[in-house]
Amino acid sequence: MEDSHVERFSASTPKPRVGIDGGDDNKNWRRRVNGVEVSVPIVCGSIAFFRGKKAKEYRTHNWTVYVRGATNEDLGAVIRKVIFHLHPSFKSPTRVVDSPPFTLSECGWGEFKIDITIFFHADACERKLELSHLLKLNPEIYSGPQSPNVPVVTESYNEIVFPDPFECFLSRVINHPAVHVPKLPEGFNLPPPGDAGDESYYKMKKGDTKDHPLSHWFSKFSEADELFKLTATRQKVQADIAELKRQLVMVDVQPEQF
Repeated sequence: MEDSHVERFSASTPKPRVGIDGGDDNKNWRRRVNGVEVSVPIVCGSIAFFRGKKAKEYRTHNWTVYVRGATNEDLGAVIRKVIFHLHPSFKSPTRVVDSPPFTLSECGWGEFKIDITIFFHADACERKLELSHLLKLNPEIYSGPQSPNVPVVTESYNEIVFPDPFECFLSRVINHPAVHVPKLPEGFNLPPPGDAGDESYYKMKKGDTKDHPLSHWFSKFSEADELFKLTATRQKVQADIAELKRQLVMVDVQPEQF
């Protein structure tokens, strides 16, 4: 069972903004590349397996929550750590994952909202990004007893945008498969990667989710597909509005009955 939606975080929308205040731009390695916008597609999601009828009352499901690349690439080039804030009933509900893949597995019985705090490498952005994910354990539509072999998958596609990125960050990620970088201004030359950027990236363990044990359950996302879904939804809303207006006009023109 799957549920998904798309959301884009950008400085042009009233969403959390990233990359807008990185520190002292006077340092050479902190110079910004104006007019360039770097985007990083990510997926926040969870997968929950029913443990069967013999499971203990408060341990009915095994579940995993995660922040992954939309195409399962390593997000460690951009993200330094992720904090998952679980329900207060869990022992040590604040869980820190400081290396990719950014996943967390637990066992429980209830559905709840998981707040997610994403921290970026300093040369990307010194601000953090706050997201949330609703952990779903049960299918939206009941179709018989829940199978332990078929999980409930809930995912949302998001796009983090870094406007006017720092040169050092751009030089690190310009060829990274998880990062979308547009064409640079003609004649512009980036400094060599690693000259002065965030050294924490080079010390970090690398890891993607392509071979993750749950990867075959992941939804497949693409920007084109998401734009198509948004267009179809917008057209349906417009059609519903037009139909409602037509019905209101018909009500207005009907003669009053005494």
